Amino acid sequence: MPALWLALALLGGGPPEVNLSAILDRVSEEAEAFLNLAPRIIGTETWHQRVQKPARRLRLRVGKSALERPAARIEERRIVSEYGFGEFKDSPGRLHELRTVVSVDGRPVAGQAEARQSLALGLSSDDDRQKRRMLSQFQRYGLAAAAVDFGQLILLFTRRALDSYEFEILGERRLGPHAALALAYRQRQGEAAFTIFEGNRTHRVPLQGELWVRQGDPTPLRISLQAAFHDGKHQIEHRASVEYFASAYGLVLPASVHYQKLADGEPIVEHLATYSDFRMFKADTEIRFEAAPARPVP
Repeated sequence: MPALWLALALLGGGPPEVNLSAILDRVSEEAEAFLNLAPRIIGTETWHQRVQKPARRLRLRVGKSALERPAARIEERRIVSEYGFGEFKDSPGRLHELRTVVSVDGRPVAGQAEARQSLALGLSSDDDRQKRRMLSQFQRYGLAAAAVDFGQLILLFTRRALDSYEFEILGERRLGPHAALALAYRQRQGEAAFTIFEGNRTHRVPLQGELWVRQGDPTPLRISLQAAFHDGKHQIEHRASVEYFASAYGLVLPASVHYQKLADGEPIVEHLATYSDFRMFKADTEIRFEAAPARPVP
């Protein structure tokens, strides 16, 4: 049997050889391209939120029903925004998601062309107050505190940050039309960089998750993460998964973001965002957008 396995391997039937260093080099190149080019890209985000709320009112019940836990309500919201990435003067080199809202649950807030122009002006401006107003506007329309800044998850793997992680090859996967290779990553001890704001409390927890790259050409296809901690009463877990596509503008861009917050294993907040119609813009004497949009791979 060993001789037969060796013969199959020599004929090309064995497991493919994986050059982890070459894969990480390519991923870090994509991260650097994102850092440099993403502030000049704007797309349309369709953001769907589901939030579990407690029952509306306390009702007096008797008998068997008194032993049953009241059913939680599920509230949903759909927000369409123009979407991009910008940085603040007090944290240069760190990108944040910025939005101008177009509609909420089908009700118009602003015209799409107007919102896109406003966002482009905000991204090009040195005025952090304008950018912070965009952040507060989006938070105001949500049903709960929005989980944001996942679209730029690729920036976890800049060349400077790679030494912060341990990587393990998990094996082959499939993502749509793509053959993929999955890697597990885990932040080293003492390197905790994922910050979670829960009310007045801040939690910094180590990251772990998976990085999927396209086989043969290790372009990032999916980055997922999970982070868990105990808040004194419940085990809280945050999960996020971002799928990327190679755009026509020389960088990968998010096609979708899926986020869940769980308490003791039960989802209490869920966001699903999808992205389309990305355009690159130039800001000199006026805001001008490239003519041809980049579209996700189906």
